[in-house]
Amino acid sequence: MSGGPRHYDQDKDSTLYVGNLDERCSDALVWELMLQAGPIINVHLPKDRVTQSHQGYGFVEFGSEEDADYAAKIMNQIRLWGKPIRVNKASADRRGGGAGAVGVEGGGLGGGQGVGAELFVGNLDGMVDEKVLFETFSRFGPLIAPPKVARDDNNLSKGYGFISYADFDASDDAIANMHGQYLMNKEITVQYAYKKDGKGERHGDMAERALAAQAKKHGVQVQIPAMPASLVMPAGAPSAPAAMTNGFGGGPPAGI
Repeated sequence: MSGGPRHYDQDKDSTLYVGNLDERCSDALVWELMLQAGPIINVHLPKDRVTQSHQGYGFVEFGSEEDADYAAKIMNQIRLWGKPIRVNKASADRRGGGAGAVGVEGGGLGGGQGVGAELFVGNLDGMVDEKVLFETFSRFGPLIAPPKVARDDNNLSKGYGFISYADFDASDDAIANMHGQYLMNKEITVQYAYKKDGKGERHGDMAERALAAQAKKHGVQVQIPAMPASLVMPAGAPSAPAAMTNGFGGGPPAGI
């Protein structure tokens, strides 16, 4: 990851400066965090030549300027180990643009109104849509929301998506069975999504599990909504009117 092109070799329009990083941050963690905004070309955290520890900042090159802009909006000021990270265009940083250049709080994607059994599914094949995700992941347990595939302005997949389960048994089962498996010729990653509170923590922690257990103990049930027909109908199934009229609109023509 850090062995790729240096900052001066990168496409500045699609490269972000990431600063105020805690000493425990690594190239891999920054890569994983930023991947939630879009495909990544390279992550580089400059290292001290003696200690080989990073110097508190780095650069992330995305596949497009649009993904970089999106990452700057949703990742700036989220907290990692209690420290708000600074995320802005590398070119803006050279001109003196500060942390306030993109003042959007919060961060992370996914999340919902359930117990916190929210999964991030990465490295998706471009042909994987919401229906494929539903058919693949609904077998592990009920979903509280339709699967979501992140898409660009042209409705093309960004290569990742989110699954929201009603309980942790289902989400744990999905991770155990699907992480590292192939879906349409690409090996996918399945893990708990980052929380929306901007602290850099993932769903599925002990606090969420304890709350879910208490709610279940007191008879609180998570509502399971009906999924859209486009997800649950078998592929190629005709719509109801066509099935009833054999495709002749108002009914079969006279004489049949």
